[in-house]
Amino acid sequence: MSFHLFEHRRDAHIRRSREYLEEANVARVEHQAAAEHHSALAKMYGERIARIEAEINNALQPPSLVARPLVEESGNDDERPKMESVVTYPARSVRS
Repeated sequence: MSFHLFEHRRDAHIRRSREYLEEANVARVEHQAAAEHHSALAKMYGERIARIEAEINNALQPPSLVARPLVEESGNDDERPKMESVVTYPARSVRS
């Protein structure tokens, strides 16, 4: 007579193993979705950093270089000269 520990519960063990497999697959898909989300956020913040740095660099330029009128050669004096865009951000105030 041989000793077969799992033989009479083989179906239960297979069912449990399949549940673990399904759980692992769901976790993999969730982590892949989270990784895509974090990658998109990292790209967005990288672009935001570049924009803010460009604005800071423009703000640090001498005033004559920041807001020079762009005059077109059309000869029409009625049109106002176009100014380069400079975005000003409100200063953060510290409340006591």
